[in-house]
Amino acid sequence: MMTMHSLFLQELRRLILAIGFFTRLPVPYLADFHESELNHAARYFPLIGILIGLIAALIYWIVAKILPVDIAVITSMIASIYLTGAFHEDGLADAADGLGGGWDKEQVLTIMQDSRIGSYGAIALVMALLAKFELLINIQIVILPFVLIAAHAVSRFAAVAVIYTQDYVRSSGKAKPLATKLSRSELVMAGIFGLLPMSLLPWQPMLLGILAVIGVWCWFSFKLKKRLGGYTGDCLGAMQQLTEIAFYAGFLIWKGVA
Repeated sequence: MMTMHSLFLQELRRLILAIGFFTRLPVPYLADFHESELNHAARYFPLIGILIGLIAALIYWIVAKILPVDIAVITSMIASIYLTGAFHEDGLADAADGLGGGWDKEQVLTIMQDSRIGSYGAIALVMALLAKFELLINIQIVILPFVLIAAHAVSRFAAVAVIYTQDYVRSSGKAKPLATKLSRSELVMAGIFGLLPMSLLPWQPMLLGILAVIGVWCWFSFKLKKRLGGYTGDCLGAMQQLTEIAFYAGFLIWKGVA
């Protein structure tokens, strides 16, 4: 039976592995690493989102003190992309190419594996970045840092929910270490991390943001199930990007109806 100390060290190790897998942040070297250890790292995906959101929010806040808001937003976006190595943006582009250009499951998966970006992927990437920028510059300056933190967290929980509800459809790939069925307790833990930052926001626009995330999650999950019978790592990245944008849009809708 594991002691509290050994349990703490085990979870700390998993968190460090998650940081190393999902970001470019430096982490301590961990001896005797096994790829299978990342199976339990998905529970920390939203926590990594909080970390990325905090850094992006801090950079936005600092730059906004000395430069125009639009420059601060762009700088914050660049920072988040750099911190993750464009991990999720790459997934969005590959998923758009595959789902847009493939006729059947095997063709979609083959296109997703191609390292070259196609027209669907390029358009999806440009439109996603443009949408983020336009949405963010229209959110109130004082609340924007908290919106960033919440969006990065909840969008990563949306990706975790895909892992919980669907099957991985490749025999190998960049998400293979995470491609196991999560337990209910792991999903709950991820949900706590994913929804906790919502407490920083006013409830009306926050609720609209969550509803927008749910709507996009249901739509894209249905598309993955219908086209692929499950998900790939690229699909998780696409889900994160789409639901992050959805949260910004839902949050901003309140400004128009209030």
